[in-house]
Amino acid sequence: MCLLEFKTREMEVRSEMKQNIYEIFKNFMTGITKLEELDNATNIFLLRFQQGLCLLKRSPIVTSSKLIENILKNNETRRLKSYVEAGCINIDDAARSTRDLHTSLSGLSDHLIKAQSLLSDLERLTDDAALAIETATKLSTQLDEESGDDLRQVTSEENETVPFAQEPEVTEYATVIAVVYSMVKQNYVMQEKIVRSLSLKTSFDELDTYTLMWSLRPFVEDEIMNRAWKCIY
Repeated sequence: MCLLEFKTREMEVRSEMKQNIYEIFKNFMTGITKLEELDNATNIFLLRFQQGLCLLKRSPIVTSSKLIENILKNNETRRLKSYVEAGCINIDDAARSTRDLHTSLSGLSDHLIKAQSLLSDLERLTDDAALAIETATKLSTQLDEESGDDLRQVTSEENETVPFAQEPEVTEYATVIAVVYSMVKQNYVMQEKIVRSLSLKTSFDELDTYTLMWSLRPFVEDEIMNRAWKCIY
């Protein structure tokens, strides 16, 4: 193989592999977008669960207070008495809150199923990126072996190129994919634990923490996500 043929073949391989890893990266970030949209849309179910549970577990009127006692005594009716005895919640509100809790839990459970499906796709793309780097390394080695000793010496002396798998652009794609996948995977595990722990016994403080953590996405670093999007544009 002459030098010109070798260079042409090498450029073709590099171009093909770069396009391959870039397509993998674009598909990966498309999946990330879908996952983020799903997270944002599902947050409303957690908020509704919090509101519904707060209504059902709302503290009753403190009748031991002299002021409240006098107000109730001066305005006592059968309806007011029943309302106070029921914990200051009427049947319609209780029924609506119960439905909201059921709908919210159903929505959150559905979210886990959809998110898990998206994560499976992202995991596959992460593996594809790693495989692309491995394949590129093998092809680079194969081309080097096919070039012959004399040609290897010439190209080595020219020092014009670096192995494909070591090119900054290529390694950045693969690295970003691996790091971002790890972050969103941890975020999903957190969401799963939150959903599995929700019940009528969940305290208000726990719910406040859950809604805050869901919104903040503590395992997802904005700086890394911004870096990932810059690789696209």
